[in-house]
Amino acid sequence: MRDPGWLVLAGFVGGLIGSVAGLASLISYPALLAVGLPPLSANVSNTVALVFGGVGSVSASRVELTGQRAQARRLGAIAIAGGICGGLLLLATPSGAFVRIVPWLIAGASLAILVPRSFASPASARTRRSTWALGGGVFLVAVYGGYFGAAAGVLLLALLLTLTEESLARANAMKNLLGGLANAVAAVAFVAFGPVRWWAIVPLAVGFLVGGRLGPVIVRNLPPGPLRALVACAGIALAIHLGLDAYR
Repeated sequence: MRDPGWLVLAGFVGGLIGSVAGLASLISYPALLAVGLPPLSANVSNTVALVFGGVGSVSASRVELTGQRAQARRLGAIAIAGGICGGLLLLATPSGAFVRIVPWLIAGASLAILVPRSFASPASARTRRSTWALGGGVFLVAVYGGYFGAAAGVLLLALLLTLTEESLARANAMKNLLGGLANAVAAVAFVAFGPVRWWAIVPLAVGFLVGGRLGPVIVRNLPPGPLRALVACAGIALAIHLGLDAYR
C-alpha cells in the first residue's frame, strides 16, 4: 500500500506529537512499516523525514528560544556529534543491539518528567554539575536518536527539565532544536549510505513540517502540569509497547 495521503496524515499527527511530547516515531515509524517498508528502511526513512518536523517546530519556537543562544550553541554541537555517532552506529551494527534497554530508558525518562524540581543547592555548584551532566546526557541521547530515535525527545525533555531551571515551554523548544540537529546529521549519513525510500519520505515530511509547526503553539498555551502528565503517560505507554515487543 503506497498511499501518500495516509503518510501525510501520519506525518502531521507525528509532527504534532513530536513537537509537544517527543514521540513522533510512535506514529510515523509504524506508518512506514504499514506501507510496506522493511524495519531498517523504515527507520532511516523516518529519520530523514523527521528533519522537516524539526524545521517546523524550531521555526515556531523563536519566542521560547530567545535568550538561550549560548546554551543552544554548546548543546547543539554536542547533539550534532552524538547524531553522527548514532547514525554511523546504525549503519555498522545489527539494529537489535539496543532493543532490550530502550524501553527502560524511555520509562525512566517519562517518570523523571513528573519529578518536582528542587534547586536548593548553591547556584555555582549546581551550574557546574548541571553543565557536565547535561552535556553528557545530550550526547548519549543524540547517539540514541541517530541510532533509532523512538522517544528521544522524551529523554531530552527529561534532561532539560531536571538539569535546568527553564520552563516547560522553553525546555521543549530546546528539545526540538537539539533533536532536530541530531536527526539532521544522521539523515545526511542515511541519505548517502542508507536504504532511504523517497516516495515515502516526501509525503511524510510534508505532514511533519505542518504538525511540527503547530506543536509549539499548543505548548505555549496549555498549562504545564497537565501537559507534563500527558507526555509522561504517553512515554510510559510507548515503553510498555516496546518492552512487550523486546521481551516476548
